[in-house]
This record gives sequence, structure tokens and C-alpha cells, in this order.
Amino acid sequence: MLCQRDERGGAARLLPEAPGAGKVQNIDPGVQNVGPGVQNTHAGVQNTHPGVCKILTLDVFADSTVLRERSQIRPELVPDRSTSVKPTSRVLSSSLGALLLFQECIKPVKVEKQAGKAAAKIRIEADGSYFQIDQDGGAQKLEKAKITLNDCLACSGCITSAESVLITQQSHEELCKVLAGNKAAAPNEQKLVVVSVSPQSRASLAAKCKMGVLETAKKLTTFLKSLGVHYVFDTTFSRNFSLLESQREFVRRFRRQTEDRRALPMLASACPGWICYAEKTHGSFIIPYISTTKSPQQVMGSLVKGYFAEQQHLTPDQIYHVTVMPCYDKKLEASRPDFFNQQYQTRDVDCVITTGEVLKLLEQEGVSLSDVDPGPLDTMLSSAAEELNTHPGGGSGGYLEHIYRHAAKELFGIHVDAIEYKPLKNKDFQEVTLQRDGEVLLQFALAYGFRNIQNLVQKLKRGKSPYHYVEVMACPSGCLNGGGQIKLEGGSKDELQHVERLYESPKAEIPEENQAVAELYEHWLGGRDSEKAVGMLHTEYHPVEKANTSFNIKW
Repeated sequence: MLCQRDERGGAARLLPEAPGAGKVQNIDPGVQNVGPGVQNTHAGVQNTHPGVCKILTLDVFADSTVLRERSQIRPELVPDRSTSVKPTSRVLSSSLGALLLFQECIKPVKVEKQAGKAAAKIRIEADGSYFQIDQDGGAQKLEKAKITLNDCLACSGCITSAESVLITQQSHEELCKVLAGNKAAAPNEQKLVVVSVSPQSRASLAAKCKMGVLETAKKLTTFLKSLGVHYVFDTTFSRNFSLLESQREFVRRFRRQTEDRRALPMLASACPGWICYAEKTHGSFIIPYISTTKSPQQVMGSLVKGYFAEQQHLTPDQIYHVTVMPCYDKKLEASRPDFFNQQYQTRDVDCVITTGEVLKLLEQEGVSLSDVDPGPLDTMLSSAAEELNTHPGGGSGGYLEHIYRHAAKELFGIHVDAIEYKPLKNKDFQEVTLQRDGEVLLQFALAYGFRNIQNLVQKLKRGKSPYHYVEVMACPSGCLNGGGQIKLEGGSKDELQHVERLYESPKAEIPEENQAVAELYEHWLGGRDSEKAVGMLHTEYHPVEKANTSFNIKW
């Protein structure tokens, strides 16, 4: 099958080859693509992703099988992105693998245009390779484009809410390779393998396996250690630091708001999908508002490669640190240069696997988690844990509630018992207000999903945002509904509520009362305001400049 590109901007035409040749599906100019933002009409293409028109100009085409594999999307995860799609429309969702679709990828395929040629032809072989056919009949094999996590621009498609992201650097297969290589290595060359599990992932696994979260945690520990993992930690511990640092940072910002007009509102920093969007879409305007506190994943990276490495008399590069997370964006977060140790040439988090990938790992090993014997839970300190803890305030970490209570007491001497949320346009945008004698003292909000994030940013740009703090998360319904979570049978609303109940079932913990956290602040970090504490628990953000093209549409 030959594919001919129309230089006038029309769709690619398919030219029949010999009988029996592989079938290639038309790239229809009426394709409608899902993505946040404004609509753009170009050559008959209705588009909400600024790069879909690349289909019309590239001399490289994917066959229909590849397109089908790369166009899966979970509507329940992104209801705000699918409202404009007609039932009969063919939907192409964003994916790291579908590089050809997106103009804003940092490594687009470069095509040398030659004057005087009205059309180009591409031949697709049976093995899936592509050949460019010159007008004189000569054939040239086209190389496959390759990208890594560092190349992604987070164009608000694949990195923020797609179900499948084709990443080779961080996956359960990569973990298996490392574990196998570790077993085969000489004793003095082996690495200490540590896995840190998020409470959201544990709740999703528990729902899938029809077990409680404590039983799930103990059995998962046994399973991972049977593969060659040495320690399994809970990122609830590192989230204590994230919450405490966020509380203190907000109070500092609130007190300096008169001399710094961009001190407030403070925007949450735990969601890497939101951070990528902020850096690469709104850049220097939005960055000053974002909290500098590291996410629980990256705080755990600092603890494992810092404190725990010291306790084990190891250097950071002698530890291989894996996290289990509810979304794919965490893979991108772990790959940020800010979290790379130049001295030891190692990342704070070496590999991120999603909850769904843990399930794949179980299936690959032929293991049912319910049949595994429970094992003792590991802690970063000497004693083993007997139970799990959680933080109240919702499945995304409880940042709003913890900061709200702390600020009310620290700034106004008010003790807050119950917190009343006021839903606004939808359940993913709610606000909380602290009043005294009719005066508004604090006004907080949570904004989940890119529809609400977009509205929030536009209010900020117009100077109309009334909030002091906003808990921002890219996924509708927050982290428990992350793209890396396990898809369960039944209605999505019912299953999500079940996961929420499991997540909230452990004993609630107040970060200020955790003695282990206080001990690490005092003896390892040298105090809450020390230079070491700032370096280990805070980070920076960087605006990303984009090339100006006709496809760069901001939403």
C-alpha cells in the first residue's frame, strides 16, 4: 500500500498496491481529536490538540493497527475533555507513542522538503518498516523516531490523562531486568532495592483483590521481597514532611503578601501533571504561585537516597529506588533534572511503576496476591510497623485540610473542628471559607481536572481569584482516580467510592504528632529551617520556552 500526501493540505490518499498487501486505514480529514483547549479548523480537521495537523504534513504515516493501539482513552478519567466528541467520531487520544500526531513534541520528525515535488510516497512493508519512494523510483528507509521522558513537553494530552503511555525507561519490565541483574551480580556489586508504595495504589490493589489495605500491604511486601526487593516502605511517611513543609510555607507566604503580590494564592505542587502544564504552558506567570515543597514521592527519594543510605552505610548510587504510584505522570516527575544527584550520578527515584503495572507483574509471575502469606511491614527506622496510617482530607493527600487547619490556628488562633466544603460548578471545584464576625479570613479551594485548572488560571490572569490556597490536581476526582490505577468491573462511580473507603480505612495521623518525623527533623535535617532541610524537602520550577508555530494554541 502506498500513501500519497496532498501538498494542498488535504488528507493523505491511499494508493492500492499488489493484492494481499497490508490494509491501511484512511487518515480522514474529518477526524476529531480530544484534548483541552480551543478548537482549530485546518484543512477540514476539527482539532483540540495543537499538533494533530501534523498528520497532513509529515511524510511518515502509521498503519491502522498502530493507530488503534494508540487511541485508547478512559472517558471517565477526563469527562471535561470529551464533551465535544460526536459518538461517530474517530478519537485519537494523546500518547507518547503517537509521536507523529503532535507538533509540539520536542523531537519531531524532521522532513527535508525539496522544491518542485508535488507529492511524496511512503511504502509500508509487511514488517511495519517505512520507505520513502523518490520520484525516480528509489527507496529510502525511514528511521523510527525515539523519545524519552525528558523530551516530553506535557502538551496536556498524553502526560496528563491518557490511559497508556509508552515509556521504556520506567516500567515493571525494567524493574524485572534490574532484579535479575542484581541477583546475577557479584555480592559487592549488588544494589539494595527499595520499593516505596503510595497509599492510593495500595487502596486500588486492595479493591481489586477484595482485601483490606493492611492485608494488601503485608502480602505485597512478601511478594515484592520474593522477587528480590529488600525493603518495602509506605509513602504516607514521606507525606508527613510534605504536609508540614506546605503548612509552614503557606504561613510564610500569607505574612508577606503585602510586599509580594505573587505570594498568594499558593498552589499545590504534589501533582506532576499540573506542574508540567504550568511550566510548559504558563511558565513564568504561574510558577511564583506554586508551592516549592516536594511531593511525597520525591521526599521519599530524598529520605531513601539520603537518610536511609547513611543508615545502611551506602552511597546513594548503591540503592535502586522504585515507587508504586497511581499515575503515569510520576514517571516524568522522577526524571526531572532537579532530582538527579550529580555527585553520585543517580536519581532520587530510579523507577516508577503504576498500580496497574504491579497487577501486570503479579499476572506475569502467575501469583494471586490473596494467596500470598502476609509479611511484616518495613519502616525507615528500626522497629517494624504493626499498622498503617493515613492523612484525612481526601484521596489526594489532604493538603487543603492540613494547611487550612494549621493556618487558622497559627494566623488567627482559631481551632477548626469540621471543615465544610462548598461545591461550585462541579464536584471537582469546591471551596472552604474561614470567617470571623462576617469577615473572610481564609478562602481555600480544590481544583481537580484541567477544565477547573483552566478556569483557575484565567481568574489569576485577570486578577479575579479570591483564594489564598488551591489544592490543584490534574485528574478529575484526584489521585485515587489516576490514570495508573486499576480499572475495576462495574460502574466507575461505585468502584471509586469503594477505593475511597479503603483508602480512608487506616487510622488517621496528624503529622505534627509523628515522633519519627520529629526525630528526623532534629537529628538528620538539623532543624526545620536548616539549609539541609530546604535542600531535601523543597525544589524549583522552570518555565519552558516553546518554538512559535502556527499550531501553538494555548488553552
